[in-house]
Amino acid sequence: MTASTAAERKTHTEGLPHWDLSDLYNGPDDPALKHDIHTLQKKIDIFAGNQGKVAGRLEHLYDDLMVYQSMIQSFSKMASFAYLYYATQMTDEKAQGFLQKINELEVDFSTKIMFFTLEIIDLSDADLERAYKISPKLLEYKRWFTLTRIYKEHTLDLAQEQILAQKDLTSGSAWVRLYDQTLAEMTFTDGSNKTLNLSQLLERMSDKSPEMREEAATLLSNKLTSNKSLFTLIFNTLLKDKEIQDTLRHYPSPWASRHLANDIEGDVVDALVETVKANYSLCHRYYAWKAKEMSQEKLAYWDRNAPLPMAADDKVSFDEAKEIVFHAYHRFTPRLADIGKKFFDNAWIDVPAYPGKTSGAFAHPVTPDAHPYLMLNYVGKRRDVMTLAHELGHGVHQYLANSQPYLLGRTPLTIAETASVFGEMLTFQEILKRCQTVAEKKSLLAGKIEDMINTVFRQVAFHTFEVALHTKRKEGELAYGDFADLWMQTQTEALGSSVDMDPMVSNFWGYISHFIHSPFYVYAYAFGDCLVNALYKVYTSGTVDNFQDKYLELLSYGGSKKYDELLKPFGLDLKDKAFWQGGLDVLKGLVEELETLK
Repeated sequence: MTASTAAERKTHTEGLPHWDLSDLYNGPDDPALKHDIHTLQKKIDIFAGNQGKVAGRLEHLYDDLMVYQSMIQSFSKMASFAYLYYATQMTDEKAQGFLQKINELEVDFSTKIMFFTLEIIDLSDADLERAYKISPKLLEYKRWFTLTRIYKEHTLDLAQEQILAQKDLTSGSAWVRLYDQTLAEMTFTDGSNKTLNLSQLLERMSDKSPEMREEAATLLSNKLTSNKSLFTLIFNTLLKDKEIQDTLRHYPSPWASRHLANDIEGDVVDALVETVKANYSLCHRYYAWKAKEMSQEKLAYWDRNAPLPMAADDKVSFDEAKEIVFHAYHRFTPRLADIGKKFFDNAWIDVPAYPGKTSGAFAHPVTPDAHPYLMLNYVGKRRDVMTLAHELGHGVHQYLANSQPYLLGRTPLTIAETASVFGEMLTFQEILKRCQTVAEKKSLLAGKIEDMINTVFRQVAFHTFEVALHTKRKEGELAYGDFADLWMQTQTEALGSSVDMDPMVSNFWGYISHFIHSPFYVYAYAFGDCLVNALYKVYTSGTVDNFQDKYLELLSYGGSKKYDELLKPFGLDLKDKAFWQGGLDVLKGLVEELETLK
């Protein structure tokens, strides 16, 4: 970090934990990093000598696979360090340059060894079965072979794949980088002349003060408007870039590649989306209730997540938040809490919000020989407690999945949200037990319902917006007004007539970074929430023996098993619409309970 940035960070973060990345490397100039890059370069050059020979050396396939795994694991450690180093200082030129250097190395390395997976895809089923017989140890990786080979109809020849990977540096990836840096450099000056970053501003929209909430929404809208030409260009370019890639790869729809990556059938996702949309009235019902509670004819858009009028100041210290989450985790099983504690005992978490840091929160898995890192932007709101529970759930999941080899450790996005949302549910139940008054319980229930609405209904509305965007982009470049119209249409449908969709919020699509980073990611949140509701019902019903042990075992499998096999011990069938309805009925029950409280 530059000296000025370091001083700013200290001012904003006194007493809150920062992560220590030295378990990976001591910095961009660390001799160990330079040594690892040099060693990897030599390994890759040697390995590249096997190009065109995979089918002819099946007796060496296991050894080749182990070398391949070790190479991409080694690079993943470097790439993780570069991103984590950058994530807390995105406006620092050294961090930007270092990340770009690693990105360019990744393209150079990957183009030299991508022949390996392409030749595995080209193997006949008979060849692969023969390889399993020659080296039975390959059977441990059968899941990886299956997931690799499902792309058979969507891969190009080696030369084309190499060109696409190299050009991505100056096309798709470059536009994503521009978008990220634009968001990171956004600052907002409020009425008291205080400067806020994006994360801090978004928190203001759940502040107790209605004036502060409206001011935050206005500041955000004004800033997005000032960048409207840039965001319109970025979105249009990336939408077209995806269309070109999808056409070249023969994907039948813009979302087909995401379903394939998540190893989930399209009809399962369709069942989820259709069921959620059929229950939009539940969302409308809650906002109608809240508008009355807020003495508003219609609920202002920026008041959707506002505290109820009777709510006490919900400022929660980080130490309090830790105690609540750890107690909730421990009540479920001490092992969950013990793993979670490692993130704080070993400086694997960066907690406060400060200038230059990326917005939002995430858990980054790194590699099996290292450990995950968590990032928050904690400002002391009640929702920040749930965010801690959410990201810690991810962290525990990733930590347990490190028992798998690197190629089997990464969990598809759908199942990847299970531990995070389950952690939220445990924490909600813990806080609920601590409520001492009706007003306190009412406020807590309202907050939980809003979290579930944001996770399920809002994310499905985002998904619908994405579907509309990608579909309309095929007709030609979209105008700024097209984005605004589609945004207002899809969000109004979800939120209902009791929420005032002020034209000022018609550009709020611009800061939803999932649209840029991971197209069609967002349905995974709704998937995870409904799945966890069903899992939690199984847990509380006591119908599954040793539930806690089976749950932790599920997390430890990482990406080594398909979702239906992982959920079989719990008797859950995700292809049945009744399953998704059951998850939404949990939310319905909370709304009904809230409506009875006086």
